[in-house]
Amino acid sequence: MSDDLTDLLHDVADRHRVPPHVPGQEIRRLADRRGRRRRAAYAGGAAAVALALAGGLAMAFTADDGIRPAPPAAASASAPLQPSPARPHRAKATATIDLTQHELALSGRRLPVSGGTAQHPTPTGRMTVVAKYAERRMTAGTVGLGDEYDIALRWVVELRAADGTTNYLVALSFNEQAPGERDVTRGWIGLRSADAKWCYELLRPGDTVRINRTSPPRD
Repeated sequence: MSDDLTDLLHDVADRHRVPPHVPGQEIRRLADRRGRRRRAAYAGGAAAVALALAGGLAMAFTADDGIRPAPPAAASASAPLQPSPARPHRAKATATIDLTQHELALSGRRLPVSGGTAQHPTPTGRMTVVAKYAERRMTAGTVGLGDEYDIALRWVVELRAADGTTNYLVALSFNEQAPGERDVTRGWIGLRSADAKWCYELLRPGDTVRINRTSPPRD
């Protein structure tokens, strides 16, 4: 039954087949034109994809390799530079030491001192601060404690006279009661520890220390 129906349909199709109105040569020409248009469209699309890919790669290289556009031009070099703020000027300090009164006067304060003994008197005159040491190791003999060992002295201010003579302001931490009462050093100027630290922090290289005596030292 199925084969009879198939044959019948083929017969109907053959009876109603209509030849094309366009010759076969024209059909082939139209087909060729349509193919060229399709190939051109494909080529244009491929070019657009290539451009987009190139742009994406360029952006990737810029992000990953550190390539950046040139920075804007700097401001004109002729513009004046702003000067650095000047540090406030500090006038030189002057300390005065009266060995007879066992007193050091500095910046409105009067501090007790101990000078050199009669055998080792403290040099007098004008001296200049040349260095400071928060701690300095010296021979104990220079402060009258014997020559067989060293001693670490705190808050040391080094002084120097015009003739090269050197002296020191030091903290008499081993004899806090001597300043203001008696002379116990071998020429140095001894202060109580707290007073020595205050002088150490206030005095600077270039400051002046004037040392006077109105009577001979006592033992």
